[in-house]
Amino acid sequence: MQIRQLFDADTWTFTYLLWDEQSKEAAVIDSVLEQVDRDETHIRELGLKVKYLLETHIHADHITGAGPLRKRIGGELVVHKNSGSECADILAVDGDVFSLGEQKIEVVHTPGHTDNDITYKIDGAVFTGDTLMVRDCGRTDFQLGSNEAMYHSLTEILFKLPEDTMVFPAHDYKGFTQSTIGEEKYFNRRAGDRKSYQDFSTIMDSMNLPNPKRIDIAVPGNLKCGDLDD
Repeated sequence: MQIRQLFDADTWTFTYLLWDEQSKEAAVIDSVLEQVDRDETHIRELGLKVKYLLETHIHADHITGAGPLRKRIGGELVVHKNSGSECADILAVDGDVFSLGEQKIEVVHTPGHTDNDITYKIDGAVFTGDTLMVRDCGRTDFQLGSNEAMYHSLTEILFKLPEDTMVFPAHDYKGFTQSTIGEEKYFNRRAGDRKSYQDFSTIMDSMNLPNPKRIDIAVPGNLKCGDLDD
């Protein structure tokens, strides 16, 4: 599987382009509306055939570009069933598998930031959305977030993967681009080094973060899959 990491500086969002080298079948993870032209150009330059437009969750900090990309280049739009999306092509559940040529992408339900968070797992790597970030994790204080669900997703699902599994998050605010499960098990500031649930919950409850700047337009826009003119 080939992996290309792209970045939107305004929202600190990573978009990932995955493709099978032989078949050129591709998937886009967490596109950003303002970067649709960039992504379309890149996909066409590489001669890729987009099969899936994958969302890790209903975002509160940016509007997805998946709907507009679907109109331009095709592909089935995928979000978790709990999103209640009426514009997605596939409402995924834990254990679903999508194929790009001979390569497989597995859906792993990792709620906590929201109730619809998906980690996409391929051989040797995971795309963890807002669940697991480098030395960090997503906030749990809105969109049906849950400290308990987040702790379980981190410690009982993701941290149980092989330690050399590469971690590709949806965001980074400190200049990191990737990590490994082994690093996060030991060095993650929120849940690493075998922190107890009580300690994790205390950390999460004391964050007192403001709402994302774009939450009022992002969530409704993402429930339309980014097709704002429809």
